[in-house]
Amino acid sequence: VMKMAAARLEAIAHHLNLSPEVSQGGHVTPVLTSGRLPSVPTSPEFRYTVDGGALTHEQRTFYEENGFLVVKNLISHDKIDAYSTRFEEICRGEVTVPNLTIMKDISLVKSKATIPKDSTSVTKIQVFQEDPVLMGYCSSPEVLQYVESFSGPNISVFHTMLINKPPDSGTKSSRHPLHQDMYYFPWRPIDRVVCAWTAMEHVDRSNGCLVVVPGSHREGKIKEHGYPQWEGGVNLNYQGILDYDENSPPVYLEMEKGDTVFFHPLLIHGSGMNRTKGFRKAISGHYYQTDSTIIDVAGTVQEQGIQGTIDMVLKQHKAYEDSPTANIPLKELSIMLVQAASRVVRGNPGGLHY
Repeated sequence: VMKMAAARLEAIAHHLNLSPEVSQGGHVTPVLTSGRLPSVPTSPEFRYTVDGGALTHEQRTFYEENGFLVVKNLISHDKIDAYSTRFEEICRGEVTVPNLTIMKDISLVKSKATIPKDSTSVTKIQVFQEDPVLMGYCSSPEVLQYVESFSGPNISVFHTMLINKPPDSGTKSSRHPLHQDMYYFPWRPIDRVVCAWTAMEHVDRSNGCLVVVPGSHREGKIKEHGYPQWEGGVNLNYQGILDYDENSPPVYLEMEKGDTVFFHPLLIHGSGMNRTKGFRKAISGHYYQTDSTIIDVAGTVQEQGIQGTIDMVLKQHKAYEDSPTANIPLKELSIMLVQAASRVVRGNPGGLHY
């Protein structure tokens, strides 16, 4: 059974032109596990951070209570400018990044206007782990010294993004509904996952800064998500929480270029419209404990989110219903995609359990 599963995963990886071997330093081999997760040393008073890394006791206490932490001026302007230049080169087609996902705002797609081949037509690029310049952000010592306080010493990054929030066209489609990132991630432990999100310019409420609901991570629950019924349409995979409590007071994270916010994957967050005439850029990555365990999300609240992500990748690689991926269990697809789209950025390469 194990050999058959490995062969199926290798076939999928070949069909999608992805390289699971590169991401984890070995072949895709099923690992039988009891589901028991490895432990990372932490103090009894803290659940959401671990011993080690750059966080002070005061910062750990703040994160424990609120689920997010802003570190001012963490990334230099020179580095951010290099990431911005690389983004422009990718958008103009001067640089090709294998397996990159390029997203365009639904209002632009619906307009049927001629789409320019530059950054004004791109709202987001995802899965840029094959690009050494942008991966310089995800593997930077400045970021990883803090990530170690959340994920432990063995760190992998997944779901890398550079966001280019466009000026809203009047359809309000530049909004991102309130959601939880863990909805899209099929592994555990949840508390060893953290997002690092760095402002690439000044961000405030006028250009759609992040909005968070402090303490919402402490409920410990992945909520049901779905596409909001917005008149102007909703971008692909911009799902939002269906039972959001309107009485929960939000906090708007106004940040300067180089400021970085770290937040828990269950923290409820989103962003508003960009009401300015310029684009709002940010770069981010989601980090997790390298030796985490992939779970089967079929039949759970996460199934729709993870299936949607997989479908987006399959569509990008022209893997349709008659492809070798048809009728493959969701867990097997999850394993292959997480391994292919992850990179070990610090510590022991280890490997995912499932």
